[in-house]
Amino acid sequence: MKKIKVLCVDDSALIRSVMTELINSQSDMTVVGTAADPLVARDLIKQTNPDVLTLDVEMPRMDGLEFLEKLMRLRPMPVVMVSSLTERGSEIALRALELGAIDFVTKPKLGVRDGLIQYTELIAGKIRAAAQARLLPARTAAARATAESAQEPMLRSPLLSTEKLIIIGASTGGTEAIREVLQPLPPDAPAVLIAQHMPPGFTRSFAQRLDGLCRIHVKEAEQGERVLPGYAYIAPGGYHLALGRSGANYVAQLNQEPPVNRHRPSIDVLFDSAARHAGKNAIGMILTGMGRDGAEGLLRMKQAGAHTLSQDEASCVVYGMPREAVLLGAVDEVAPLNEMTRRVLAHLRTFGERTNRV
Repeated sequence: MKKIKVLCVDDSALIRSVMTELINSQSDMTVVGTAADPLVARDLIKQTNPDVLTLDVEMPRMDGLEFLEKLMRLRPMPVVMVSSLTERGSEIALRALELGAIDFVTKPKLGVRDGLIQYTELIAGKIRAAAQARLLPARTAAARATAESAQEPMLRSPLLSTEKLIIIGASTGGTEAIREVLQPLPPDAPAVLIAQHMPPGFTRSFAQRLDGLCRIHVKEAEQGERVLPGYAYIAPGGYHLALGRSGANYVAQLNQEPPVNRHRPSIDVLFDSAARHAGKNAIGMILTGMGRDGAEGLLRMKQAGAHTLSQDEASCVVYGMPREAVLLGAVDEVAPLNEMTRRVLAHLRTFGERTNRV
């Protein structure tokens, strides 16, 4: 079996040593080199031709973001960022995903054996996903400007906005995919609930970043809050997000019950709750990601009358979860990422026209 070749770049000798030990403990991957800074890494990339790079976000001589930007322009390859669990670390990690990094992990907590064992499984999973990932072209400033101008017109239907819900699940590659889905939505769009696989400490920065880019409001979900049109609610890292009812209103429910499909938040938890409480008033959407979390939940949404969509293979960073959903028969429409918002709004408008005729 051909092993995944990994190059680790970190200015801490201890972290480089720990990462080497953790990665080499896996039968399907091996560390082919380590570097204390990007300038040394540049030479090692040429020598070792790694499959995946793990890259510290903050380093001397050239910071991780600057190096990543040059790397993705000159020699694109799968990169997993290694970030500190700080507000600055989370902002840098999200910027790295925008620049083309596949995923990120937080730095391991050293000296806690159980924590290191869990971390080994986490980093190994992210490296495997990165090795399989499709490298999508980095978005240029012109492409970003075009996307920002491609805003969908208002729905102008209070019934659609208050009764309907858009439910989204995503994993690897999902932060940028979610941005592309939310950015064109009009201010009167139905409420959106989102489960994105992301660790604690990062979802708030993610929500704030999207809130500044979108016409709808984007925030971390809070326990018991009313779910309102024109808002997107993101599951906080470390919590399951579920849809609930309080009288005639939809509400957000959070819990820290055990992980489902090894994830908390779990997409299946959110989709199952939408199937129970929203039924045909929900639209389910499964985006890029590794594994099968969300596939069965999307099927249950479809069986409850929801309209369901999945991202197509060509536009996915990792075509794992959408593939599983399609194989289960859970998907009504398969669409490229840049078409998904338009398809959702077209479905809503068609539904609105039928309702008005009745």
